[in-house]
Amino acid sequence: MSPIVKRKGERFTLPGKYLLFVLTIVCCVMMLLTFGTDLFNRPLNTAVGYVVVPFQQGISRAGEWLSNRSEELVEIRSLLEENTSLKEQVAELTEQNTILQQEKYELNNLRKLFELDDQYSDYEKVGARIISRDSGNWYSNFTIDKGYDDGLSVDMNVIAGGGLVGRISSVGPNWAKVTSIISDGSNVSGAVLATGDKLMVSGDLKLMADGVISFSQLLDSEGKVAAGDKVVTSNISDKYLPNILIGYIHTLSQDANNLTKSGYITPAVDFEHLDEVLVITQLKQQINEEEALE
Repeated sequence: MSPIVKRKGERFTLPGKYLLFVLTIVCCVMMLLTFGTDLFNRPLNTAVGYVVVPFQQGISRAGEWLSNRSEELVEIRSLLEENTSLKEQVAELTEQNTILQQEKYELNNLRKLFELDDQYSDYEKVGARIISRDSGNWYSNFTIDKGYDDGLSVDMNVIAGGGLVGRISSVGPNWAKVTSIISDGSNVSGAVLATGDKLMVSGDLKLMADGVISFSQLLDSEGKVAAGDKVVTSNISDKYLPNILIGYIHTLSQDANNLTKSGYITPAVDFEHLDEVLVITQLKQQINEEEALE
């Protein structure tokens, strides 16, 4: 084999097989030096210390942060589910509480009506529910869910809450309108229960802002009438049955004529809160006729 001769002007090129051989030898030597000696240990350890370790620490911290966030997300999801469940329970309990309060309120109303029914046991009565009323804070005029199909007629007395509410002013087959004693223009002949002295009770919605209605024409010749005395319907009333509680004397004063007194009455009925009423199905005229026949 003739030697490789580099001619003038030609670039020297090492054949590929020789280059591969040389690189193989170099790799083997490097492997022997790496595994057989500590020649590169210190430089590699230094490189690892400055490059690999911080990278590993960063990865570890990132993994720890992701793990914590994952646990927090699981806890948050659990808390959200628990919160939703608690909200549903609260809503259900609130609804149940509202129903119980409503039932308690209705029970108290029915108990009062029952006591009222017992108090005026001499009269036949029909229970009715208020279905509408005029605008305003007071039940001055309202409609009930019973009518002439239930035996009701005009001028029948209406009671609730311990006393007189008013009377039926118009009636339909399954409804009736009631005008209360607090309505403007309403007049009721009354009497002081303790003394029997007569007076006239007049409705006034403006006065109801103070929780009272007015009275006049009280003949208290002996001066025995005092604040707190009960006022009931008198037996001379042409539309109202006798001895139905109207309210209590609030204040009274001597009139300018020095013969009569006037003042204010606190109604026995809460005219701001009414739901159910009792209608006395006997008219004053019917009772007068029955008494006349007897």
